[in-house]
Amino acid sequence: MPGVRVLVVDDSVVIRRLVTDALSADPAIEVVGTAANGKIALTKVAQLRPDAITMDIEMPEMDGITAVRELRKSGCKAPIIMFSTLTARGATATLDALSAGATDYVTKPANVGSVQQAMASVREQLVPLILALVPHAVVGGRQVPRTSATIPGAGGKPAPRALYSGPVKLHDRTGMPNKPVRAVILGSSTGGPEALSKLVKQLIRPLPVPMVITQHMPPVFTAQLAARLDRMTSSEVIEAKEGTTLRPGSIYIAPGDFHMEFAGNAGVARVKLTQTPPVNFCRPSVDVMFDAAVKIFGGEMLAVVLTGMGQDGKEGCRVVLDAGGRTLVQDEKSSVVWGMPGAVATAGYADQILPIEEIAGQITRIVESSQGGRP
Repeated sequence: MPGVRVLVVDDSVVIRRLVTDALSADPAIEVVGTAANGKIALTKVAQLRPDAITMDIEMPEMDGITAVRELRKSGCKAPIIMFSTLTARGATATLDALSAGATDYVTKPANVGSVQQAMASVREQLVPLILALVPHAVVGGRQVPRTSATIPGAGGKPAPRALYSGPVKLHDRTGMPNKPVRAVILGSSTGGPEALSKLVKQLIRPLPVPMVITQHMPPVFTAQLAARLDRMTSSEVIEAKEGTTLRPGSIYIAPGDFHMEFAGNAGVARVKLTQTPPVNFCRPSVDVMFDAAVKIFGGEMLAVVLTGMGQDGKEGCRVVLDAGGRTLVQDEKSSVVWGMPGAVATAGYADQILPIEEIAGQITRIVESSQGGRP
C-alpha cells in the first residue's frame, strides 16, 4: 500500500524534481503529482486528493498564498507546507500564508554546494514534518510510527517523538502554595505563529507582568513575527535584544538562532542572549528559557506550552513545578501537533490543559488573581 500521498507545487522544474526525489526516497511517502502554479494545484488537489501539499509562495498565474486561501475555501483540510526563502520578504510572505490557512513552512536550502546536499536539506526538514502532520499514515498496511521529527530551524536533527498519545496525568498541586506570578514564560513550535496570534488577540488588556516567548523559528522570521503580533494587541510585542529590560505589559520574542536567558533579579530582569549549543536540537530552546527564568523568578511564574513538534519544554515545566510555579498547556484538539504540550501532559507536568481559545483568558486570571487583582 502507498504511504502519505503528497502533491508538490512549485513553478521551478528544478525544485519540483528536487522535492519529488527527496520525498520519494522515503518509503513512507508517495508523490502523487506536481503542479507549476496555484491554479493548476487547485485542479490537481480536486483530482488527486493528496494527504499533504508542499507549496511555493511566488508563482505565476496564482501565487501560493492565494492558492492556500482558495484551497481552504473549497474545504481542503490537508496540511499545506510552504516553501520559504530565509529573507524578510520571505518571512512576511510565510506569515501571510499561515494566516491564510497554511499549516507550517520549511526554508529553501540556501548556498548548498550540491544537488545531493540540497536534497538532504529538503528531506531532513520535510519528511518528519509531513509524517507528524498527517494522522494515521499507512505504509504497506501498517501505521507509520511517529517516533522522531525534525524541528524547523534545528539543523535537520531528529527530536524525540513528534506526537504524544499516552495517558494524561494532571499535576497534583495539593499542599503547594499559590505564589504570585511575576512573569509568564511561553514556548511553541509547529503551528505556533497562528496559536500565538489567537492568544495575543484575546489579551483584552496588557498583563501586569512581562511575557517571554520562545517560538522555534530561524533568524529574520522572529522579527517579522514580533512585528505582526504587535499589531494585533494592546500589549507591546518586540523581538528581544541583548540587555533588554523586561517590563510589565510587554511581550518579548526570542530571536532566531539565540537562546533567551536572563540576568539581574526578579525586580529588574534583563534579556541575555547566548549561542551555546542547541538543546533538544533547538536554538532558541524552550527548556533553556524556562530554566533561566527559574533562576531569576524562582517559582513566581506561569509556564505555558503551545502546539509544536518534539518535547522542548517538558523538562523546563518540571523545573518550574519543582520551584513552586504553575504550568498550562494547549490541548490536543486545538494543536497542529500535540508534541510539546503532549510531552508535558503525559509526563504529569501540566496543571491545566486548555484549548487555545481559552488560554489567554486563563493566563490573565491566574496572573491577576495571584497578585490580589481581579478574580
